[in-house]
Amino acid sequence: MDAGLQQQSHAEHFAPQPELSNPAIFPEMLEVADEACRAGDFDLAVEIYSSQLAELRQPDRSLYLRKADALSRGCRVPEALDSYRAAGQIRRLRPEEVRPLLESIARAWKPTHGPEDPDEDEFQQPHDLFSCPICRCLLIEPATLECGHTLCKRCLEDPAVKDCKSCRTKTTKVNPSALKSNVVLSSLLEKWFTAESKSRRCWLEGESLWKKQELPSALEKYNIALELAPSTCKLLSQRAELHMDLKNFSQAVQDGDSLCRLKPLSAKAHYIKAKAFCSAGRREEALLEYFYCVALKPDWASVKMEAQKVLCEMFSSVFEDDSLDTPLHPLQATGPTPRIKPLSLLNSLHSSLPRDGARADCSKDIALMSSNACDGGNPSSLNHPSSSLEDSKKLAAVLSSLPVHMGLKRKCPGDGNAFGPPSKLSKQDPPCSSHTPPAVSGTRLVPSQLLDSSDMECSLCMRLFYEPVTTPCGHMFCLKCLERCLDHNPNCPLCKENISEYLAARGYNKTFLMEEVLQRFLSEELEERRKVHEEEMKELSNLNVEVPIFVCTMAFPTIPCPLHVFEPRYRLMIRRAMETGTKQFGMCISDELKGFADYGCMLEVRDVKFFPDGRSVVDTIGVSRFKVLTHGQRDGYNTAKIEYLEDKKVEGEELTELLKLHDSVYDQATAWFTSLKDNMKNQILSHFGHLPPKDPEPQGNPSGPAWSWWLLAVLPLESRAQLTILAMTSLKDRLIAIRRVLIFVTRKRPR
Repeated sequence: MDAGLQQQSHAEHFAPQPELSNPAIFPEMLEVADEACRAGDFDLAVEIYSSQLAELRQPDRSLYLRKADALSRGCRVPEALDSYRAAGQIRRLRPEEVRPLLESIARAWKPTHGPEDPDEDEFQQPHDLFSCPICRCLLIEPATLECGHTLCKRCLEDPAVKDCKSCRTKTTKVNPSALKSNVVLSSLLEKWFTAESKSRRCWLEGESLWKKQELPSALEKYNIALELAPSTCKLLSQRAELHMDLKNFSQAVQDGDSLCRLKPLSAKAHYIKAKAFCSAGRREEALLEYFYCVALKPDWASVKMEAQKVLCEMFSSVFEDDSLDTPLHPLQATGPTPRIKPLSLLNSLHSSLPRDGARADCSKDIALMSSNACDGGNPSSLNHPSSSLEDSKKLAAVLSSLPVHMGLKRKCPGDGNAFGPPSKLSKQDPPCSSHTPPAVSGTRLVPSQLLDSSDMECSLCMRLFYEPVTTPCGHMFCLKCLERCLDHNPNCPLCKENISEYLAARGYNKTFLMEEVLQRFLSEELEERRKVHEEEMKELSNLNVEVPIFVCTMAFPTIPCPLHVFEPRYRLMIRRAMETGTKQFGMCISDELKGFADYGCMLEVRDVKFFPDGRSVVDTIGVSRFKVLTHGQRDGYNTAKIEYLEDKKVEGEELTELLKLHDSVYDQATAWFTSLKDNMKNQILSHFGHLPPKDPEPQGNPSGPAWSWWLLAVLPLESRAQLTILAMTSLKDRLIAIRRVLIFVTRKRPR
């Protein structure tokens, strides 16, 4: 909506149509005046309204309101007060009728650097590393969710909280009563921010007592909390409201003033101060704070209405006393204090303004009022609104005592003079506390002397946390350390609480707060810890020097080998194979003397499926054969130094003979498989798949043709005999051995 339409709708709402039965009113002239208002020519509109009023035999209230509206919009506030006064003498003003005056005064000022964000809680502390994402205060009883983010346990217990505010992960499945505080983070926050932690706890105790209506006890807790953290705005605002509940209005005003000093651009701070003034019956000071609120947050409708009500009460209080028909100038208030209404403030304003009807410089008028009001008076008496002189001072304060952070918003149309505040802070109330709260810091600073790396060590490896994770019971460990412990037992290593659900979900997300603390405050130590971890992973990924060995069954190149892993040592081995990125390990059969055989096959992990109790099914496939050079162990599982095996290649007549042998054995194998009973065929096919096709180049693969390994895997042959064939590096010898086995099983087959 453009400015013209806004002015039109505003004028129509607040200035009702005059009774056209009055013969001196000309509708055509009123239409011209209305059009002038819509066009922003308020001087012309005022001139027409004034001429119409001058011709009337009886005063017309609606015309006075229209004139007051135009004067307000034209920044001619002192003259607007005259018109409002005239309209109010005919009939009591309604709150919506003084809205143009309120908005005009509020529009004259706006923040130099912009108001606080109206979409945010203006009293929330700036969010930093140690703040709860929900309450924005220091974390108290920090609870770490499965997603890795940390919030106050108390905030998570709120039924309205449905998800993590950092990552939007749903928290509905979390049982708040079962959540435990993060032990490490709790101790760190208590150590680093002792005073604020104590303050926050007292604050929460005070809130709880307040809900129980134990107001004096609640106030004691709030007082202690503010002594420990005097610049916490949200805490101050709550204590101000608590003071109002206890009818301690002067203390509420003091807290409101402290808030405004801490948050000079906060509409909510000025609103709380205005409420405190209203509760104390000091409506003049309240009106000034309402002006600030509207200037800082023009769309705050409820505050506008409250301010309009105060304005109406102030106008009405003037008209309720017949002795005020003759205005009293502030300088006439000498000698004994006359018995007049405290709200003679507006009447004093009326008497101190120019009467010539000419356009006056508003800022000069206000400055003159302020000067006149301060001559010969005692500023301290402003806290006692009982004398006309004191009321006159408050009169000046309402429209002139605006703080220096407010700047001129606009100038009157067609005039270089501006309706604005003086250039200095002229707060007339005495300081409301013995100290000025320090400025609120954007982030919390950890004292360097309190930083100790031993406070951030894993209790399992006794080293600095690396990839820290937190269990539901609130204990923190390195991820790898915790996984190794859960391989053996689904209980917390420290408190022995069962965390099988955590194990089943495998929600091993890093605790982001601890990760950030380490990076920010212990970056050098963390880098050293990272190097150690990377060296360990590099060592584990060297598949020649130290290959993990799974001692179980025979495995062959190109042949699938599904495994059921349940032993803790092999859980660790498989996990490391995945973490290093090799996804490989060796498979050997057992040996009574050496522990495992001297020959085996490397397996590559294709997929892993985990069960809730930590077991897993690992889908692997054979890759290549190897010979064990040395046997060893690491963390409970077997390792070996190996060398890979390859078939020796032949040429010439040997190659010709090899090809004939290859084709002959393949045909023999096909005939044997075809002769099997259907149930045996189906079992083989379900486990090993179909017989691979004949390879046109038998020496193309270092381990020979795939069909030979498939056949060796399905033939009813003992493991030791299979191992002997696996170790052969001559394809010819391996084919001859397979042929002998085929002849043997064919003869032994029952007819």
